Amino acid sequence: MPHHTFGNADVPTFTWAERDRRWDLARAFMAQHGLTALLVYGEHEDAGASQFNVDTWFTNDRPGATVLMPRDGEPIAFLPMPLYVLDRLEATRRGGRCWVSAEGIRIGRTSDQLADALIALELTTSRIGVIGLDPYVPWHPHGVIPYQFWRDILTAFPGIDFRPVGDQFGRLIMALGGEELAVLRHAARLGEEIVDAMVVAARPGVPEALVYAAGTAAANMHGTVIPGMHLCSGAEFAASGPPHWGFRPGNPRSLREGDFLAAEVFSCFGQLQTQHQVAITLGEVHPDVEAAAAVARRCYEAGLATLTPTATFGEVAEAMLAPVELAGGWVRGPQIHSLNPFGAIARYGGGYPVDGMEQYPRVGSSPTACADLQLRPGMSFAFEPSCGFGRHVVTLGGTVIVGDAGSIELNPRTAHLLRARN
Repeated sequence: MPHHTFGNADVPTFTWAERDRRWDLARAFMAQHGLTALLVYGEHEDAGASQFNVDTWFTNDRPGATVLMPRDGEPIAFLPMPLYVLDRLEATRRGGRCWVSAEGIRIGRTSDQLADALIALELTTSRIGVIGLDPYVPWHPHGVIPYQFWRDILTAFPGIDFRPVGDQFGRLIMALGGEELAVLRHAARLGEEIVDAMVVAARPGVPEALVYAAGTAAANMHGTVIPGMHLCSGAEFAASGPPHWGFRPGNPRSLREGDFLAAEVFSCFGQLQTQHQVAITLGEVHPDVEAAAAVARRCYEAGLATLTPTATFGEVAEAMLAPVELAGGWVRGPQIHSLNPFGAIARYGGGYPVDGMEQYPRVGSSPTACADLQLRPGMSFAFEPSCGFGRHVVTLGGTVIVGDAGSIELNPRTAHLLRARN
């Protein structure tokens, strides 16, 4: 695999061989399922951390395209606006690899433009697999494809047998190839730099925004752009999500001695992602914080021990839930979910035992998604075990991949409480 140099770092990139590997996988998938083509609808490029970006798996390009790939030909990429073409021109001039040729580019993502391509490729009486109709929870429980767009296509082509195949295709590409794993490891290294910068910045008297800015700056200085982080702080809190001052008018909170700061870092590089659960203490914290962290750590270790090619995803999910249930704690979200792509999610919910929740509709339980998924070497997962005792909730963890014989931690540092230096 070729590498580009950034500063003193050796940065991995994707080659034409990686393109061929992926396209061959897609063609074999089509042959196995009796499909003549695949239609992929990508989410817009500013969708954030859990973006539905399967389009980039085919294009090695800017997210937000619709891709039509015939089994016996090269893909067509429908780009949302002309600026994407200018980006491609500059990328190729500088030695970048845009996998879809200029002849395969269409400007615009309307149903009419897709219809023209279906007719030109003589696919009007074919069977086409669609990636974008399946649920993509929690953001798109009914898929990402817009209603009007899809209604127009179904009306115009009654002779095409469209089959939702997102779940099956997602399971296929979860086992990353060698070049993908190199890029993922680089993303993990970048994530460690982000976390280090946040720990250095966190101290009593500084605003949360400074810690957030330190992490974001570290990502940019080391050559990547990351989605918005989750961040919250206080002596006790149950919240988890983007900082409130990012969506609701108000001042960032200033950190205090005895605080606990929680953040979730999404380190993205080359359209692959690692996740890092940041848990920073400032001085002596409430004993329940330390106790919750100890239980979360046991959940993490149970996951490491279970994540092998002989296990199913459901078995790992249950192993990571057992310690917190035994301790009488509660979980804030899934203890584990798949990455690259997102889809397999451990069960969670069933009620949050936090004062004030009685005012809201009851939080129902969410069953494990893809519990039957057989693990394979190269699959990547976000380990994010949480444990809560009242309003003291701690989430630890990072990204772990399935190795040939067992689990491989990419960023073990965030699987422990981090102590701020005063």
